[in-house]
Amino acid sequence: MHTCTFPALDREVSAIGLGTWQLGAEWGAVSDQRAGDILRAAWDAGIDFFDTADVYGRGRSERRIGRFLRETGARPTVVTKLGRFPDPGWPHNFRSATVRRHVEASLGRLGVDVLDLVQLHCVPLAELESGRMFDALRAVRDAGLIRAWGASVESPREAELCLRQPDCASLQVIYNLFWQEPAARFFDRARAQGTALIVRLPLASGLLSGRFDRNTTFAADDHRHFNRDGAAFHVGETFSGLPFETGLELVAELRELAPAGVSLADFAQRFVLDHLAVTTVITGATRVAQVRANAAVASMPELPRALHHRLEAFARERVHPHVRGHGR
Repeated sequence: MHTCTFPALDREVSAIGLGTWQLGAEWGAVSDQRAGDILRAAWDAGIDFFDTADVYGRGRSERRIGRFLRETGARPTVVTKLGRFPDPGWPHNFRSATVRRHVEASLGRLGVDVLDLVQLHCVPLAELESGRMFDALRAVRDAGLIRAWGASVESPREAELCLRQPDCASLQVIYNLFWQEPAARFFDRARAQGTALIVRLPLASGLLSGRFDRNTTFAADDHRHFNRDGAAFHVGETFSGLPFETGLELVAELRELAPAGVSLADFAQRFVLDHLAVTTVITGATRVAQVRANAAVASMPELPRALHHRLEAFARERVHPHVRGHGR
């Protein structure tokens, strides 16, 4: 497994991480047994960076990771997020006392004494502009409850605002073949100031796996069913802001650009990994086979620069006009 330096934590982390939204059983049903199998497969494949959040299954994802840590003695870098938990909910979640309470709750569910990294979980722009939550995270860091703090954001504007904070350890962003604007806007700046970049949705909610067609359906509790038009949260979090049918058409075009013998999913993840500013890519998985396939991408050769230029043009000319939510 190829590794990259996470500057604020002063450690190496796997270039392919594991996103665990699905372990909260919010991508359809994932049993305790399957969740444990996924975590073990990731660890065995060299994946040592797990990303979760307190709101995933209202703590279910964190509890499942905590159980894995207890049962195996494994010590991956585990990072979580806060700000969207329904108790007490907005706007109370943004108060310093609530931030500390949520941090302490995550510590308990994960069964650790200190959290490696806590990220703001796509909080409103006005809260980022006020700076109050940055100060709240500094307070829990100085109290020894967390080692570092960062932010998961939904737009380049939000990312650029966070980068004004000199101690922002990381940014978690959407970046993939369909959603490429962040690279041009702030990736080089983040790298220059030592802010780690955690990339989520490298497969655009599975669109870039190439496994979907017009007959594909999703469970009622799967965000790919209920958030297609941004009804529940930011539209960019589902299919990277593309209408599902449009995304399928664009996937067909991308297949023609993939190198011979390389799956679309591997192609899409390798594209993300090739950017020097990217620290780790947190691909989700609901099956052990997916975990192992994702881990193998880290050992693939980089894509040719000429192909990267073609993919950038593809995003600009064919994809961008259809993407919703880019500027928010």
